[in-house]
Amino acid sequence: MKILLNKTSLTKSLGHFSDIGFVPTMGSIHKGHLSLIGKSNQICHKTVVSIFVNPKQFNNKKDLKTYPKNIKKDLKLLNQTRKVDFVYIPKFNDIFENNKKPKIKLNKKDKILCAKFRDNHFEGVIDVMDRLTNIVKPTKIFMGNKDFQQLFLVKKFLKKKYNTDVVGCKTIRDKNKIALSSRNYLLSKTNLDLASNIVRKLNNVKKNIKNKKNKNKYLLTVKDNFQKQFKIKIEYLELRDINNLKLSNVIKTSRLFVAYYLNGIRLIDNL
Repeated sequence: MKILLNKTSLTKSLGHFSDIGFVPTMGSIHKGHLSLIGKSNQICHKTVVSIFVNPKQFNNKKDLKTYPKNIKKDLKLLNQTRKVDFVYIPKFNDIFENNKKPKIKLNKKDKILCAKFRDNHFEGVIDVMDRLTNIVKPTKIFMGNKDFQQLFLVKKFLKKKYNTDVVGCKTIRDKNKIALSSRNYLLSKTNLDLASNIVRKLNNVKKNIKNKKNKNKYLLTVKDNFQKQFKIKIEYLELRDINNLKLSNVIKTSRLFVAYYLNGIRLIDNL
């Protein structure tokens, strides 16, 4: 595993390879990231993992400040997998050396779910993914389905500019059914137990909703009940089509999307 600290060394190291799998991360590596790396290894000749906490995608300075970071632990874990060929750990100026790129703007129809509540978040995500893709020049990019809206928007943007395939991969969950996330490291055992209870209840809601005529109207009632029962703040609980993210009434082609705050930590999931 070779560690690359700037794009000059990355370009030099990757110059001889044409079949590159890329796993972009913000660190705090967990089994979800490792599954993406495993998928890259199955398909691509070489795998690159980036570790870069992108400040431009944080609409809350406190969120950026508290985001969990442990580069030594990350590198140790990545090295132990024996599946990572290169780890790219750039500085801010290495990625954003050229700030003259056209500003990213979301269409009005895309300002739903997380984009509705996190101003400029996805603009920051798309911007950094554009820059990283231009630097790494991967054949395929591997991203998790947990951040489904992020995957949807990145895929839509990048396919217009690059000959790169963005591959959505299965959400990895712990034994308590919680979707793995770097933010989980910020939760206490009590809060993790509560998150487990919430996801189990949501799975029941997904089963029961089949019999409801107006499914999203029903979810508004569920949302109110969950907020009272679990004493949490829910930003959205909606059924949306996975092909276009429009509000849906058809279970077969849809997912149940949720975002909520648990002891000040924002968690998202889709089922």
